Amino acid sequence: MNEELIVGLDIGTTKIACLIGRKNEHGKIEIIGMGKADSVGVNRGVVANIGQTVDSIRQAVDEASQRANVDISTVNVGIAGQHIRSLQHRGIHTRKSHEDEISQRDVDALIEDMTKLVMPPGEAIIHVLPQEYIVDNEQGIKDPIGMSGVRLEANFHIITGQIAAIKNIYRCVERAGLKIDELILEPLASSDAVLSKEDKEAGVALIDIGGGTTDIAIFQDGIIRHTAVIPFGGNVITEDIRLGCSILKRQAESLKVKFGSALAMENQENEIVCIPGLHNLPAKEISLKNLAAIIQARMEEIIGMAHYEIRNSGFERQLIAGVVITGGGAKLKHLPQLFEYMTGLHARVGFPNEHLAKVSNEELVGPAYATGIGLVLRGFQRTSPIAQMQDEPSVKGHSKGETRGSILEKFKKLTGTIFDEEVQ
Repeated sequence: MNEELIVGLDIGTTKIACLIGRKNEHGKIEIIGMGKADSVGVNRGVVANIGQTVDSIRQAVDEASQRANVDISTVNVGIAGQHIRSLQHRGIHTRKSHEDEISQRDVDALIEDMTKLVMPPGEAIIHVLPQEYIVDNEQGIKDPIGMSGVRLEANFHIITGQIAAIKNIYRCVERAGLKIDELILEPLASSDAVLSKEDKEAGVALIDIGGGTTDIAIFQDGIIRHTAVIPFGGNVITEDIRLGCSILKRQAESLKVKFGSALAMENQENEIVCIPGLHNLPAKEISLKNLAAIIQARMEEIIGMAHYEIRNSGFERQLIAGVVITGGGAKLKHLPQLFEYMTGLHARVGFPNEHLAKVSNEELVGPAYATGIGLVLRGFQRTSPIAQMQDEPSVKGHSKGETRGSILEKFKKLTGTIFDEEVQ
């Protein structure tokens, strides 16, 4: 069997997930292999320990590889963290002749100019996203190809990150024996998985609540308008529960997942859960109402920061589709209601099942895997073969392990930064 497979590697603060996908005859994504491992070397979306992260990546990739019976060589990797920045910029490209139609080459030249912007020291451009084009002062053009004109302009949404953080992700993946095909901002990947074209046209704010960070992406009129990363996620809620209830971290996490609610008023005073005591100490009784009060206090802080970013984007009144919450934190009960109460916007939980074929593992259609599935979808948008069936011929002329340009070369080109040729 000779088919195209795409691998998404989500290096998160809580878990590292590896998903292998293929397209079926109906254009839906089939996840044929999934592996996950606890992420102990990542803190708030940024690699903090190379060795531990490499071990977790290997564990997740090996598990996915065995389940799918494929040999993984290249992956699409997500990037997040509070070092991520975004900015707006306008680019201009003057064509030599107005007789010829505007071609893809002209658009590529305009985007290429944006990649040469001078960034502050230590930062590199990750994505250059065209928003709308202007041809000879005619504004609001979404696709200028085929038009006539001399002066081609565009408004761009440019996403940057710290070079050190990018290098560390590259180094971890490389030491795990893999190559990066594309480095993708995680909220962009999540948006592909849980948002429809209609959502993006109407106007929507995607809030991806992960373990270490909360990622925000705002779309309106089908265009990415604003991105932001808040350095708080589900782990700070777990820590608050641990301190507030004087219990172990694993007990706090289990309490949050099984009984957690974002609205204290939805719980009764007499709802109690017992936690086993340590070393023959008596069991500890915890009120679910008090548990929800701890969770609600922290979630109100996170929602307040997200609402600030929504207001700061200037598109708060244009979000007809409201707020879509995804990520592992979206599984908290009554979270959409708290979002609606605090922001005044309609809120719902986003599930990555629109683009998926029927799956045997129901866990995959949960919001916690939105980023991983989005990374696979992004790979199919590029139609680059990055996983080969074992003992099968190469796909589309690519030998096993060959990529369409490594991320190392990309950042050399974009930033002029000198990276090590080999990971020591």
